[in-house]
Amino acid sequence: MGDRILVLVRHGESEWNKKNLFTGWRDVDLTENGIEEARTAGRRIKAQGLRFDVGFTSALIRAQHSLDLVLEEIGQQNIPVFKDQALNERDYGDLSGLNKDDARAKWGAEQVHVWRRSYDVAPPGGESLKDTAARVLPYYIQDILPRVLRGENVLVAAHGNSLRALVMVLEHLSPEKIVARELATGLPLVYRLNADSTVAEKRELAA
Repeated sequence: MGDRILVLVRHGESEWNKKNLFTGWRDVDLTENGIEEARTAGRRIKAQGLRFDVGFTSALIRAQHSLDLVLEEIGQQNIPVFKDQALNERDYGDLSGLNKDDARAKWGAEQVHVWRRSYDVAPPGGESLKDTAARVLPYYIQDILPRVLRGENVLVAAHGNSLRALVMVLEHLSPEKIVARELATGLPLVYRLNADSTVAEKRELAA
């Protein structure tokens, strides 16, 4: 039995992060800074001596590219990688592609804040964090967690909101606490799980 290691990494800065646009399921790639963030994440993971048996990522290029860069840095490009839209970013619906300031001008700052920071209020045509969790968590329980509990080391490169859904469960956070939790781009979160799937240890691999 291995150490039951689960590492979560939010993708590096994307082109639309840089432009302050709601991205959601729109498929945009990393900026040069985002590429470096992902490489830095890989170097920090490598410095911990971590090796992986399998990787998971979303159906979106910014997460896939980040995973590829992390694996390149640690010299593990050949491990199995599973890509699934269950790990996609939250769908922002009608907000997708809009500048966040323009959205505030159209709907009002208070309404946009509610859409961005409430747990169960979805923007028009999109998903709430609760909706996102409803697709992320079954995938985690069925496809990811069993591997960790078998002793495999698992790397997940995904998105701010899909990863928040996992962090909420791993750290037993309330809906109020998880919406206030920020996940930095390219910052690896390392969890060591107990045999009952609870968290034995958590580390952030910051600078």
